[in-house]
Amino acid sequence: FIFALEVSKMGKFLKEKKVVIVLNGRYAGKKAVIVKNFDDGDAQRPYGHALVAGIERCPKKVTKSMSKKRVAKRSNIKPFLKVVNYNHLMPTRYVLDVPFDKDSVKKASVKDMNAKKAARQEIKKKLEERYQTGTNPWFFQKLRF
Repeated sequence: FIFALEVSKMGKFLKEKKVVIVLNGRYAGKKAVIVKNFDDGDAQRPYGHALVAGIERCPKKVTKSMSKKRVAKRSNIKPFLKVVNYNHLMPTRYVLDVPFDKDSVKKASVKDMNAKKAARQEIKKKLEERYQTGTNPWFFQKLRF
């Protein structure tokens, strides 16, 4: 008897705009969104990895009695940009469709300090715009666990 073994391919779920939680390293426990995924790896990183943009420091609580200046200061977001191995990412069911500028936020900008600074400013601008609109409030809250 000859048995044909049918191997089913698992679907890719770590796609762009998917919200993930970083599990290891400096940003462990921080929420991030996948900017670009590299399923097959490359010469430097021969494993599946992703370029993620996330929030290192969440905005603080704002009340009605606070002045505009204080609200603006408390609404600040400190972003990060990092290339992370898939093993160190935990996917969530959420998707965050923030349109990052592909020219400034790219894998090469992680190595060059000036490009990384520009990319972080771009991420900060886009995330703060999204925070001000009030959509996706769960992304801008500190992860409690």
